[in-house]
Amino acid sequence: MKIKSTLENYLFVLPAVIIFSIFYIYPFMQVFLLGMSDWDGISVTKAFVGLTNFKEIMFSDPPWWQSMRQAGWITLVALIFQNALAFLLAWACDREIRLKNYYRLIFFLPPILSEVVVGLVWGWLLEGNYGLLNSWLANLGLSHLARSWLTDPKTALNCVAIVHCWKGFGWGFLIFLAGLQTIPRELYEAARVDGANSWSMFRKITIPLMIPVAILVSILTVLGTMQAFVLITAMTGGGPGYHTEVPVLRILASMRGSSRFGYACAQGIIFGVILIFISFIQYRFSKRSQAKGA
Repeated sequence: MKIKSTLENYLFVLPAVIIFSIFYIYPFMQVFLLGMSDWDGISVTKAFVGLTNFKEIMFSDPPWWQSMRQAGWITLVALIFQNALAFLLAWACDREIRLKNYYRLIFFLPPILSEVVVGLVWGWLLEGNYGLLNSWLANLGLSHLARSWLTDPKTALNCVAIVHCWKGFGWGFLIFLAGLQTIPRELYEAARVDGANSWSMFRKITIPLMIPVAILVSILTVLGTMQAFVLITAMTGGGPGYHTEVPVLRILASMRGSSRFGYACAQGIIFGVILIFISFIQYRFSKRSQAKGA
C-alpha cells in the first residue's frame, strides 16, 4: 500500500515534470551546449570550443560589461525614484481623499500601455529638432537648455531611465497599495488615541509593516529592469553608440550583427546566472529582515 501510494503521488506530478522538462530543462541544456560552440546560426556543423566563449565574455568583452553597468544604472534609478514615487502615491491613495479611485486608475495606466507606443511617443517628445520638450523650453525662454536628448551621450541614458520609471511605477503602486490596505486600521486608531501624530504613525506603523512588501517590489524591479528591452529599442535602439545598450540588446547584437549564435547563448547564460545571484542576495536579505522584525 505504501508503494502504491508513493507511485500515485509521483503519477500526479508527472505531467508537470514532463512539461517543465520539455519547455525549461531541455531548452536550457541546448542553450548551454550552444554556448560552448562556435556557430553562425546557419551551418549544420557546430565547432566545439569549450569555455572559450565564456572566458571571452568575462575578460575580453568591454561592450558587454558596459551594457551591464548601464542596466545597473537604470535599475538603481528605478529602485530609488520609481519605487519611492510608487509608495508615496499608494500611501496618498490609501488615505481618505476625494477621487482616490480615479487616481488609482490614472496611476495604473502607464504599465498597461504598449511599450513600443510609449517608446515612440517619448522619442518624439525628446527629439532634438522638433521635439515637444525643446519647444516648451524655447517658449519659456530656456532655449539654451534644448538639446538632442536621445542622441547626446550625456543625457540619453538618464532619459531612458526616467521614461522607464514613468512606464513602470504603476506596478509598484498597485502592490504597495494592496500592502497598505492589509494594515489593520485599529493600529492607527489606537496610536491616535495615544496622541501620536501622522508622522509618528507613518514611521512607527506604516514603514515597519511595509518592509516585506518593499522587498518584494524591489526584487521585481531589479528582475524587470535588468531585462528591459522593448522600450529601449523603441526609443534609442541602444544608441548613440553603445550608450543606452542593455544586456538583452547586446545579446541580440551578437546574434544578428555578428552571427555568433554560440557566443550569444553564452552571454545569455552568464546574464541568467547574474540575475539568479542578485535574486538570491535579495532573498537572503528579505529573510534576514523578516527575522529581525519577528
